[in-house]
Amino acid sequence: MRVGHLRVLVTGASGMLGRATATALLGRGDEVTVLQRRPSGLPCREVLGDVADRAAVDRAVRGQDAVLHLAAKVDVTGPWAEYRTANVEGTRTVVEACLAAGVGRLVYVSSPSVAHAGTALTGVGAGPADPGGARGRYSRSKAIAEGDALAADGPSLAVLAVRPHLVWGPGDTQLVARVIERARSGRLPVIGSGAALIDTTYVDNAAAALVAAVDACGPVHGEALVVSNGEPRPVAEVIARLCRAAGVPAPRRRVPFRAAWTAGAAVEGVWAVTGRREVPPITRFLAEQLATAHWFDQRRTREALGWRPHVSLEEGFARLAGSYAATAPAGG
Repeated sequence: MRVGHLRVLVTGASGMLGRATATALLGRGDEVTVLQRRPSGLPCREVLGDVADRAAVDRAVRGQDAVLHLAAKVDVTGPWAEYRTANVEGTRTVVEACLAAGVGRLVYVSSPSVAHAGTALTGVGAGPADPGGARGRYSRSKAIAEGDALAADGPSLAVLAVRPHLVWGPGDTQLVARVIERARSGRLPVIGSGAALIDTTYVDNAAAALVAAVDACGPVHGEALVVSNGEPRPVAEVIARLCRAAGVPAPRRRVPFRAAWTAGAAVEGVWAVTGRREVPPITRFLAEQLATAHWFDQRRTREALGWRPHVSLEEGFARLAGSYAATAPAGG
């Protein structure tokens, strides 16, 4: 329950979701501090630094009522040491700083991929994070970090893990930008039938859920909650709607799942041997995500947070189309 304004630290505010969440907190009158490696441009107190740097984290955490920890390495390439430093050691540093500074609430922003072992997830709850079964370095590091964060839950620090699922919206450089770039260049096939149901989260809904989690943390603690729009759609439909919003053709070429998965394994091997850092064309995790159902029961999340998504998928696609239209070259 929120009483008056809060002093809230948001880590990772240079990313789309972190920025949207910090903006939402500022909009309701909270006193916000942000911590990230490059300037965010937000009208609030800002600490520049890395979450694995204890001195920087201590400066940012001092005097806060709550910490919302989003900062993470989210790439699909790079050595394990980078994921361990940013996601595992960074989270441990934030937890230790919260305990030392007497912060009462920590909301750790996780990912549904921490509990995804490659099989279909249909209408399930959060499920336990599984570092051994999670696919890829990002998911594995987030699973370890979530476990560390929740292990710190206790009388002096209430910890709540929130897993937003496939967050997208205007300005998204991860999901949307990559889908559009590949579709525009003809390098985005439909994996499998394209009929697998997936759920996604419009960015404003995800930000509102994180704000609600800051308020709920305390009475609600020691658990993980998955956040989504609660509107499962076939994966081919979601991709087609993103493409339509950007004015590019939706993919028509289809690749069998097994062929895509095998190609992903081969590409991962090449990237590992050569140390290439650009985004690979396919990975085993991506093939599984595009061919396997993953949508979640939202009842516990909505009950615990007192939150419901207020932007429907239809409205989200319309807003995305508007953003592309607004940035299109004149006469283009």
